[in-house]
Amino acid sequence: MKHPTFLYPSEEGYVGSTRTFSALHQTLLKQSKMALVWFVPRRNAAPVMAAMIAGEEKLDDNGEQTIPPGMWILPLPYADDIRQNPETNHITAPDSLINKMRPIIRQLQLQNAQYDPRRYPNPSLQWHYKILQALALEEDLPEKPEDKTKPKYKAIDKRTGDLVIEWGEELEAQYRALEKSQPATSTLVKRPAPSAKEIKEEPASKKAKTEELEDIKAHYEKGTLNKLTVAVLKDFLTSHSLPTSGKKADLVERVEEHFGG
Repeated sequence: MKHPTFLYPSEEGYVGSTRTFSALHQTLLKQSKMALVWFVPRRNAAPVMAAMIAGEEKLDDNGEQTIPPGMWILPLPYADDIRQNPETNHITAPDSLINKMRPIIRQLQLQNAQYDPRRYPNPSLQWHYKILQALALEEDLPEKPEDKTKPKYKAIDKRTGDLVIEWGEELEAQYRALEKSQPATSTLVKRPAPSAKEIKEEPASKKAKTEELEDIKAHYEKGTLNKLTVAVLKDFLTSHSLPTSGKKADLVERVEEHFGG
């Protein structure tokens, strides 16, 4: 699924778009329906089928707007884009563990059970602003940034410390019970040693590689490495994890250093 796009009218580009947009927006909200449209995200882009969904305006407790009204365009996937999840063999938690986890989740819920991004400013940006403020006003630099995204461990421990310990004890008991119910069989199977018939000859490519290396050594002993091509020299250096940069004379020198020790 691709990310949605937020739409709003613009009288500068299209005169009368506000009236048309408002009528369509109110109609979709009133009838609780969505519109099936062709969506062209930019000029010369291929059109895609999308769902146009009307979004309501949302206000907070103080009457301030948190989400503006408008239209959301959500590109729809094709049949080939939808894939089945792979089958997995998972163990379902017993009811006792689930029941002991419920009060922990209740105690750790956010305020009003909603995430409000205004309560969690970006710590990196806030630290940057504080440094600029201290430099501009000639104040002492702050020692460390205030990060409101970090969990409040003391409050978490106060609310759910005992509950988490009880849940951990129940988990240990359930694990021991599950371990006893499993058959005492090992999944490690020792592979038998290969027989003489199963041992195959080396591939022809490997044999050819060995013969080629022996030929290079013979050229080194005869002092005729200069007769070899650059490609052969580079293959030899690469097989021995040696650098292959430079001219042919540099390659020959590295091969000589390799055999010369």
